Amino acid sequence: MTRTAPTDTASAIAAGDRRYETAVRCGFNQRFVSDVDYISYPRTTADVVAAVGTAVADGKRVTVRSGGHGYEGTGSTEGGVLIDVSVMTSVEYDPSRRAFAIQPGAKVGEIYRELYKRWGVTLPMGECIDVCIGGHLVGGGFGPLSRRYGAIVDYLCAVEVVVVDAAGQARAIVASDDPADPHHDLWWAHTGGGGGNFGVVTQYWLRTPGATSEDPGQLLPPAPTTWRNGYLMWPWDKMTEQDFVRILRNYGTWFERNSAPGSRETNLTAFFCATHKSSDVITVGSLIDDDVPGAREMTNEFFDAVCEGVEVEPSVRTSDEVVSWLYHFTHTNRADHTGLGGSRFKLKSAYLRKAYTAEQIARAYRHLDTEDPRKIFFMFIGYGGQVNAVAPEATAVAQRSSILKGAYLSSWWDPAEDDHHIANLRALYQDVYADTGGVPVTNDANEGAYINYPDRDLADPEWNTSGVSWSTLYYQANYPRLRKVKQRYDPRNEFRHVLSIELPEEQRRSSA
Repeated sequence: MTRTAPTDTASAIAAGDRRYETAVRCGFNQRFVSDVDYISYPRTTADVVAAVGTAVADGKRVTVRSGGHGYEGTGSTEGGVLIDVSVMTSVEYDPSRRAFAIQPGAKVGEIYRELYKRWGVTLPMGECIDVCIGGHLVGGGFGPLSRRYGAIVDYLCAVEVVVVDAAGQARAIVASDDPADPHHDLWWAHTGGGGGNFGVVTQYWLRTPGATSEDPGQLLPPAPTTWRNGYLMWPWDKMTEQDFVRILRNYGTWFERNSAPGSRETNLTAFFCATHKSSDVITVGSLIDDDVPGAREMTNEFFDAVCEGVEVEPSVRTSDEVVSWLYHFTHTNRADHTGLGGSRFKLKSAYLRKAYTAEQIARAYRHLDTEDPRKIFFMFIGYGGQVNAVAPEATAVAQRSSILKGAYLSSWWDPAEDDHHIANLRALYQDVYADTGGVPVTNDANEGAYINYPDRDLADPEWNTSGVSWSTLYYQANYPRLRKVKQRYDPRNEFRHVLSIELPEEQRRSSA
């Protein structure tokens, strides 16, 4: 089969082009590199329809990429066509919908800048400014303002998607949050159903739910102007298992007690990050809009709670770093390869309804306190608040009662070290969740895993011995409805990857 690009599609780079090797390596996780026949770079919805239609007619697999930040290679495949929407970057206000129209290739940092400078508003997006909104939104993205303003999917009022019907014809559909819309279910699936499952997103429209104003400055949350950061740091050489357990228990307990929607404390979010002891530091950071009354006092109340009963004194305690909000949220060196210590990654996730038990934390401590150095980030990020004001079935994001998100990350540079670092991370995660089959099975303490931090181990019975499927861990009770949407809008399973929404069983057999 030819690996050249057809001449009648949008700009494309085919195998053999001098740009090809660079183009296929644009993904963030260099463990996964595409080996496609060609990459198509559409600029318009019509370009996407043409590119998808041509690929399907030629019998080529279609894969979708926006920013390339998928951690498990969902945008990297062998053969077929990669539709890269990274040049579709428009951020505009659409008066016909009274909503902000954002194309999938727009980066989070640029969206922050455009919304702030032109209208003084913002969205509760993430901190990694080079992530594109294409995958970030559809996977249920979150960030430092989510406890205050909710999940980004809660602002989605419409989406345009290029889909492929049973006859193999590509077409664009606009689906909205209007229950009377015949494509309402397609809108719903894009409020957390994960990227690359139903088609190619070409535009999102966003607006605060229930907003009625004609003024764009009133149709999304107001952006902060100044931002207060605080830090607690402890050196590993003075840390004990008892104090480590106490710090993380205190941290989790504070979020258990202070995550009710609309409460004063949901203005504040935080992170806990412990690396292996060879990296020398354990950090708790706080983040809050400094225009919130009592922001400094709230930060110190939080720090007091985290430090309660801890014998080792922090080497750093500060609550007085106040900076421009726009600077902080768009600084160019946030979450790049150098800062994370590698270009090859393995990532695991968890939603927490409660703080970890002392035993779970002690198990984690023993993995971080080994004599052999390990490349591990053990992190817990503030969640809950306004996110939990929405019913689990209202959007495809089913996890609406958690108070923290856990992220287990390993990063490194050398491909020869892949197995070593992945094995260390797997061992840590399995040990923490040893009582539930090595994974965060939903119960009174856990609420599954986060699809924007995909982990193919959850689909592997060697690493998931719980008997609970990967799809239930990610989508909970919403998975059957997502499969029905898949059946209607991608009946040929053109859009698929290692953790994609599955067709219903009967249709899977007929399309095989």
